[in-house]
Amino acid sequence: MQAIHFDADPKLLNFIQQKLDKLDTFYDRITSGEVFLKLKKGDNAKTQTKLLEVKLYVPGGTMFVREEGTTFEEATDLAIDTLKMQVKKFKDKRTNARAPKVADDIAAETLTVTTEETED
Repeated sequence: MQAIHFDADPKLLNFIQQKLDKLDTFYDRITSGEVFLKLKKGDNAKTQTKLLEVKLYVPGGTMFVREEGTTFEEATDLAIDTLKMQVKKFKDKRTNARAPKVADDIAAETLTVTTEETED
């Protein structure tokens, strides 16, 4: 985790780490990840939007999300929700690519039924 141009509180870093660790329940093959915390200045000099970027590495691809919020915790929650969807979609694509096609199995069974000969 990297805080760009400021020092992040250890409590915040632990919070983000705990949230990211929960992604393993959806897909256990996540190999590593990078987190970037940034402060983005708004129109008013006193307001700063918190920007969180997460990049997850999995075998065969990467997932990236960038979220903004009024706090880093809010941005983290938004990013985790988005990453959950991405991880589930990635996992479904991987398992569906490996699974045999149901339509092919049905077509093969139909062929065997229609090739049987009957005696009159």
